[in-house]
Amino acid sequence: MIITIEQLQQILAIPQLPATALKNRAEKWRPHLQAAMDEFGITTLERAAHFLAQLAHESGRFAFVRELWGPTRAQLRYEGRKDLGNVEPGDGFRFRGRGLIQITGRHNYFTVGRALGLDLESQPELLEQPAVAARASAWWWAENGLNELADKGNVDHVSDRINRGRITAAVGDSNGYAERKQLTDRALRVLRGAA
Repeated sequence: MIITIEQLQQILAIPQLPATALKNRAEKWRPHLQAAMDEFGITTLERAAHFLAQLAHESGRFAFVRELWGPTRAQLRYEGRKDLGNVEPGDGFRFRGRGLIQITGRHNYFTVGRALGLDLESQPELLEQPAVAARASAWWWAENGLNELADKGNVDHVSDRINRGRITAAVGDSNGYAERKQLTDRALRVLRGAA
């Protein structure tokens, strides 16, 4: 499935962002997203719609490739989290969310880096480069079975997998569920040509 700049603009639609800025954002990301989607089997309408919608939510509509740092209480809990591989002082901040899907934690940086042939542990900021951000996000997506979940068309399950069970429609708008659903619905309409 080929994604056009116009389709990406329509999916990202941000009323307060000038049209030229939105077009620039779509032009910047489209080739990297297309290459990553092709490489990791995100090639059907459903897969592309879910992928683009979830990444749009996670990255503030492709505005951020590094987690904004307060630090918040949740971010302070990254420090020392063995499940994230954050075992050295400062790992929580150093391995904060990066890329379009917000890869988080030393272990995840190592795993993604090994898969892509990059040393993300030594150079975590590589995940902020557009080509790497898109490719790492698509690899993580495919590796975590999200193509198959997108094939089933269930936004709840896709969102839960990305945030490890912290999102469900039953809980309400936990961690941006409403926006994820809205973006997915819009992406499906746009890619079907019914925007």
